[in-house]
Amino acid sequence: MTRVWDVPVHDSTRVRDVRVAAEAAAETTGLGRDRGAVAVLVATELATNLLKHGGGGRILLETVHTDLAPPGTAGRGPALQIAAIDHGQGIADLAAASRDGFSTTSSLGAGLGTCRRIADHFEVHTVPGRGTVALARVHATRRDRPGHGSPGTSAPVRAGGVNVPLAAAEHSGDAWACVRHHDLVTLLLADGLGHGPSAAKASGAAVAELRRLAHLPPAELLGALHPALHDTRGAAVAVARLDLVNLRLDFAGIGNIGARLRSGDTWTPLLSHPGIVGAHRPARLPRSSLPWTHDSLLVLHSDGLPSRWVPPPLAHLTTWDPAVTAAVIMRDSSSAARPARDDTTVAVLAPTPQDHRT
Repeated sequence: MTRVWDVPVHDSTRVRDVRVAAEAAAETTGLGRDRGAVAVLVATELATNLLKHGGGGRILLETVHTDLAPPGTAGRGPALQIAAIDHGQGIADLAAASRDGFSTTSSLGAGLGTCRRIADHFEVHTVPGRGTVALARVHATRRDRPGHGSPGTSAPVRAGGVNVPLAAAEHSGDAWACVRHHDLVTLLLADGLGHGPSAAKASGAAVAELRRLAHLPPAELLGALHPALHDTRGAAVAVARLDLVNLRLDFAGIGNIGARLRSGDTWTPLLSHPGIVGAHRPARLPRSSLPWTHDSLLVLHSDGLPSRWVPPPLAHLTTWDPAVTAAVIMRDSSSAARPARDDTTVAVLAPTPQDHRT
């Protein structure tokens, strides 16, 4: 089941809550003592930064698997992802804030620069008047990286996402995963009916089947999911498979998972069939097959996100870490006037920029 720590940070007393959550999340991820300490330091500093620059926000902590390197290469294994998200005024001088030692007297004195140096991946996206997303990932084993705080990868595509449980619940009823099988990369997003542990059981079963059956085309995989989810509440599930050789994206979905594919300046909706995986299996599924280009971007989201969300600005969109893109979409589509009524998950598949490849 998907375990997410969602900690609101609106005053200095919540910084301790972030530290405690980071300790628990690091243990769940299996980081060990030293790397766990790194994760706690990064999370605590990001929480302090939320108060300094963002006027408060939230910290999300979750175990993720994001490596899509070719078969036979060393995988990165699980990582603890730490996302700091705010609707503040943005960081006026990001270069200064990113220097080692740039900190407030109430912080640990680390600053964003130290976070960038000690995390395996660190990225900050800030826009004046709209807010900031800072994202870090910490692996169990420290790995050398090229410059700019971005990990090198031999994978031609990257996947990332954010998952926000309803009402800061312990478990999210949503789950996403991306798995590579030879030259096929499959992104799946499942939304278990309702929310809470029972919904998480259904979405978790879908992810487990993806890891076992990643060689199947989307429609066939959905068919295989029905018996696997029969003893659960059922789930809405969308599956997209990218053929890295032929550069084609195939898509099929059941239920109300939203999907959009960007190509150039155009966003194309990908349609799912009404139904519930594990309960109501349609006789046939609409299937989409579209070309994948150097600037393509795929977004899947659960119904916690408004269906009419507005895409972020196109400039440099595919250069962001996919989890940053997901966090920006989630943040900019939510407001106090439109409170979430379900778990909210956004998952993104994007090309790997050439300067991020090893």
